[in-house]
Amino acid sequence: METPKTNKNLLVEGLKMMGITLFLMFLGPLILHAGFSNPEKPLYIPLIITGVLICSAAIYFGFKGIRTIMKSLFGG
Repeated sequence: METPKTNKNLLVEGLKMMGITLFLMFLGPLILHAGFSNPEKPLYIPLIITGVLICSAAIYFGFKGIRTIMKSLFGG
């Protein structure tokens, strides 16, 4: 019986996705804070929408990155 090996290319791809997640996790709340702190500005609504979309993208890339890393470690 052969032991499963780590797929290094898939692992690197998953780690890249986690890097994107980390960047988006800081960018999304920063934009949301900028939007919520200036409700009288004309860019209030676009900043809020952009911040929510970036936070949603961070959640998506986080799950996708973890799934890719698990696939590289355990096969599938």
